[in-house]
Amino acid sequence: MYKLRNPTSLPSLFPVFAARLAAMVLMLTLAMLTGSALAQTSGNTVRIGYTDFPPMEYQNEQGEPAGHFIELTRNVVQEAGYEAEFIYLPVSRIYLYLKNGTIDLWPGVSGITDLEGEVLESWMNVYPVHLSAWYLESSGPLVHLDQLQGKIAIVISGYTYGGLLSWLKQSSQVRLTQAPNNRAALEMLKLKRGDYVLDYREPVEMILNETADGTIRGVNIRSRYSAWLYSLASPRAAVLRDAFDDAYLSLLRRGEVPSVQDFNSGQTIPGFPEELR
Repeated sequence: MYKLRNPTSLPSLFPVFAARLAAMVLMLTLAMLTGSALAQTSGNTVRIGYTDFPPMEYQNEQGEPAGHFIELTRNVVQEAGYEAEFIYLPVSRIYLYLKNGTIDLWPGVSGITDLEGEVLESWMNVYPVHLSAWYLESSGPLVHLDQLQGKIAIVISGYTYGGLLSWLKQSSQVRLTQAPNNRAALEMLKLKRGDYVLDYREPVEMILNETADGTIRGVNIRSRYSAWLYSLASPRAAVLRDAFDDAYLSLLRRGEVPSVQDFNSGQTIPGFPEELR
């Protein structure tokens, strides 16, 4: 049986143990707090806005994001090692949320003047996007933008048409009337509440194919391309763009995504404003 040589010295050890224990608790607490902060600032979740632009992106009957641009985005996000959180929004709200950083990115279109200095565009260009002037077969096509003078142009609420809407609003010769969505705009055209509908080819062709309506025609007035737009209000905008572009190239090498195209974004109808080309 062992005996303490100096029992009175035992209490003097308690402050030492207590100090060491406190230091260990402090270090563990700091490590946990640091890890939590890193998880909040560099988490893998990416907030992605999307809107009603079929067949590229839209909300299906189950309330889920759908469309070929959405599926492509899902694949790229997964390949890059991130997790996608899709948020369905009107176009005007997407612009606002890109500007204030509420969303990280939008699978949208290139050359949006309202977002200049607010976003980074991806290097990858995959799908062409065509702005068209739609008209009744009995009326004849728009072959020069000057033909809009003295006419009523139906525009979609929330669309800026890459700056064209602002230019048209400054003209005293062109009357504008708004439609809440693509289908409503075409119905207004058939009711002759306007002479032309300014809308993108992709969603309109999808509607016309569904309805088998052969009375409406369209002529291209400007070509652009799809792009992922990253919010510069987010500190990781450049990181995300590089990661997703690299992921796209990896998928491309495996033949799992469409080839990158060299679209002529400057193709426009005669009379199109030079500053918007």
